Amino acid sequence: MAAPDNPPAGWRAYRREIAFLTTFALVLGLGFSLLALQPVNDRFVVPLTAGIARLSGALLALLGQDVRMAGTQIISDRFAVNIENGCNGVEAMIIFLAAVLAFPASWRARAAGLLLGMVAIQLVNLLRVVALFLTGVYFRDFFDSSHTVVWQTVVILFALLLWLYWAGRWAAPRPARIAE
Repeated sequence: MAAPDNPPAGWRAYRREIAFLTTFALVLGLGFSLLALQPVNDRFVVPLTAGIARLSGALLALLGQDVRMAGTQIISDRFAVNIENGCNGVEAMIIFLAAVLAFPASWRARAAGLLLGMVAIQLVNLLRVVALFLTGVYFRDFFDSSHTVVWQTVVILFALLLWLYWAGRWAAPRPARIAE
């Protein structure tokens, strides 16, 4: 007769959780450290941010706004915004990337999650920039709180909820079906 399996005790009982949190913290730290480097900012972040400004300006023009773009700025006669770090969705993408890479999933599920997640985060960020610009044009008194409280929270919360959806729906192992 086989001896009953004894579950691991102490910290070993939480080995998977510790591995997730450690990997998450390391990838997050590495991502934010890279983001702080001037060459990364100049070669990756600024061009990405300028692209976000161009796309946002194009959407605003479709909505009837008379805007022009200058680098990372969207300018009209009534209002102007400059999209800077913290407003370009890159931090939310780093948080999402760290969580996906730390989660125990197949590399295929991780790659699909990263690709679709990064696009989804940038689409929400695009909505954010357009909404903030329109808030500045039509409801200027609400711009600061909308910028720093509402939309910062929305983008980060979206990244978190997107990761929870991915981890639970795409990446989590499925129980085997029992044939009837």
